[in-house]
Amino acid sequence: MANEDAGGDAGEDSVQDGVRHSGPEAGHAGSPPGPVGGRGQIRRLVLGGSSGAVTRCRDFTATALADWGWLPARTAEGRERADDVLLMVSEVVTNACLHAGGPEELVLRHDDGWLRVEVSDPSPEPPHAGAPRSPALPGGHGLMVLDRLAGAWGFVAKADGAPGKVVWLEVSRPSRPPWRRRPRRADPA
Repeated sequence: MANEDAGGDAGEDSVQDGVRHSGPEAGHAGSPPGPVGGRGQIRRLVLGGSSGAVTRCRDFTATALADWGWLPARTAEGRERADDVLLMVSEVVTNACLHAGGPEELVLRHDDGWLRVEVSDPSPEPPHAGAPRSPALPGGHGLMVLDRLAGAWGFVAKADGAPGKVVWLEVSRPSRPPWRRRPRRADPA
């Protein structure tokens, strides 16, 4: 599957080549798998089956978010964003467990306030929403959660013709409130 920039104005929703783009991050989402901006940090967790995978991935992600300064959050918005990331990790890993033969690897790529989550699995089948269900019933809401919370998400075939796919999502860190930003230095002129 080809990834392309969403185009259009930030904040719009669009779907291109099976990739959903929404919110202010939409223009950023078309990047191919790799470090979000080039100089970021990458963390990998190799998984050996589905047993305990969701908990291990959430814990691994929470530790990375703490190391990268997302946790503990300084604002309510920051805490909500970190909670959203942990929920989305749970959803993507759960989907791999239930529908794709189990997750093989979790990769977190962090750079300049952007986070990209990648979960690989052995199934070439793309993620797809099931029949509409009542929100009151459990299960079947994972892709709706991604649509609502991720700036962008999609999937790509594994590299080098390996069987399976990588489901990915991207989110941005909430910006600091304006009163906490460092003032610009005046140009010495």
